[in-house]
Amino acid sequence: MAPPITRHKVRDLDVRMMRAGAGAPLLFLHSAGGMPVWTPFFDKLAAQYDVIIPEHPGFGDTPAPDWIRNIGDMAMYYLDFLDSMGLGKVHLAGHSLGGWTAAELATRNCTDILDLTLIAPAGLRVKGAPSGDNFIWSAEESVRNMFHNQKIADAILAMTPTEEDSDRALANRFMAARLGWEPRWHNPALARWLHRISVPTQVIWGGNDMLLPPVYAEAWKAGVPDVRVEIIPECGHAVTADKGDACAATILSFLARS
Repeated sequence: MAPPITRHKVRDLDVRMMRAGAGAPLLFLHSAGGMPVWTPFFDKLAAQYDVIIPEHPGFGDTPAPDWIRNIGDMAMYYLDFLDSMGLGKVHLAGHSLGGWTAAELATRNCTDILDLTLIAPAGLRVKGAPSGDNFIWSAEESVRNMFHNQKIADAILAMTPTEEDSDRALANRFMAARLGWEPRWHNPALARWLHRISVPTQVIWGGNDMLLPPVYAEAWKAGVPDVRVEIIPECGHAVTADKGDACAATILSFLARS
């Protein structure tokens, strides 16, 4: 069962947030798709950890402040978020845009980070391996290209969104464009600073990712000092939904060791 959505104040922002479980805090930063649906993937994490999923500023029902203009600003905002929550040291994880944000945060300050889990993160560009462009995909392509398991895509496409769902999706798209439009889904400077990530790091990728090819995992492996890479076969970009059990097991195994 999904936890209730609560609110938390960070600077002048009233942020939506989900939180469930007990144990060491695990901060999960969501993708450009917005606040995720609470799935069995999160139940498995919450069985062992205090899982905290905030909504990024500008996404869904959380306002978009003019002082978040790029992914670096978002990373700095999450340092403010951690300060405001008073959690102490946390396990930090992020998917896609959230993984990019988590990595940018870690290059700036790892003081309160125990370890880092990056799930198909954006942020890097590999020459000769172009990414997909979800800004120009059709609505159906945007769903289908996220999943290897097309039954999941079929179920999503069969849903009739409410007016609130449509408004949130539009907000997500506008904020995603602010952060990832130019240059597309990467920061040309990030690779130069990956050496500053000073905590154990795990990179998880779907072997059939159509947005960010799994070869991108090698770029993270080359740049982050203490890193392991796990490729999940028969899995698209939406790793936590496409192969939620395998992804959760991989994360829990890593956290137990680190």
